[in-house]
Order: sequence, then C-alpha cells, then structure tokens
Amino acid sequence: MALLSRKERNLVLDPLTDDNPITVQVLGICSALAITAELKASVVMAVSVIAVLAVGNVVISLLRNVIPNKIRIIVQLVVIAALVILVDLILKAFAFELSKQLSVFIGLIITNCIIMGRFEAFALGNNPWHSFLDGIGNAGGYGLILIIVGFFRELLGFGTLFGYKVLGDPIEKTGLYALGYENNGFMVLSPMALIVIGIIIWVQRIKNKELIED
Repeated sequence: MALLSRKERNLVLDPLTDDNPITVQVLGICSALAITAELKASVVMAVSVIAVLAVGNVVISLLRNVIPNKIRIIVQLVVIAALVILVDLILKAFAFELSKQLSVFIGLIITNCIIMGRFEAFALGNNPWHSFLDGIGNAGGYGLILIIVGFFRELLGFGTLFGYKVLGDPIEKTGLYALGYENNGFMVLSPMALIVIGIIIWVQRIKNKELIED
C-alpha cells in the first residue's frame, strides 16, 4: 500500500469500510442471503467476484474508447459472462463438490449489480490501473461482508468452520445441556443472514455517525 498514492489507496480501502457495496450502497444483498450458510462457500464466492470484477474493470477500461455507447451494456454483459464461465470451469475442475453446491449462484454473478455498477460508474471513465484497484476494492468490500456473515452463520448454526468442528457437541446432564454447544438451526436460514448484515450495518453506523441518514 505504501507504493500507492492516496487516491489509489482510497480506491481499495474505502469500499472495505465507509463505502461498502453491501452495508452502505445496499447492493449484492441476494447472494449474501443465499450462499453464506457455510464459510467455504462465502470465501469462494468472494474470490470469484474479486476475480470477475477486477479483470472485468480492466477489460472495460481498455475498451472504453472503442465501445459504441448504444451497445455498451451488451458489451459489458458479454465480458461478465465470459469471465463467469471461466470461473465456473475452474471451480468444476478443481473444486467440483463446491461448484455443485454454489451451482446457479456462480452464474448469477453475471447479474450482480455491483459489477455492472462499477463498469458504468468507474471503468468507462478511468484508466485500467485505477479500474483494477476499484474492482479489487469494491469486490473485496463485498467479499468481506460475505465472509463475516458466513463465519457467524456456520459457527453458530453448525458449530463448525470450513467443515471442521469448533464448538463441542452438547452434553446432556440431568435434562440440561452443559459443557457444550447446541447448534442454532435458525442461523442457517436465509433470514438470519439479513439479521447479521443488519447488525454489521448498526455497528458500522455507531462507529461512523456520518453514515446515518437523516
């Protein structure tokens, strides 16, 4: 980060906190609800979106002066679709079981409004390097929330992290549970993801009062 200018650092760091795509811009909520029941799926989705948005931003920036305005949306969709197909093929080759688990949600990256939004708002008007940093920052901010939500949902819902047991099984003693943890099945339901995101938004606004809307 020391090699980056202040503007370049802000492109990467701002979306991680005070300009987060999910908690501030309220984008990409659907996937945050759908695939965060397990931490591994959250991490893979985060990495996938980072790859698609960072590379996609660079491609759109390189083509920004030759794309006719009337077909720019079509070109953007083609770029996203090509990158998502590549990511899906890589997952099927190296993580087939996880690919099946994510299934349709990887394909839905194509319609992720964060990606289209960054293409339109940034990549079409900036150079490839800044567009790359913007892609890393915004996708990283999105991925950070997915990982936080996935961490708490899997830990409290299954008592595991990345599938490994972390919280012990409950031990029954005289009809009461003691010296263990009883999994909370509610945590693995989609509404709980919304509640966890709500708690993150609440904590964020306590720390930064400027984010509170009048």
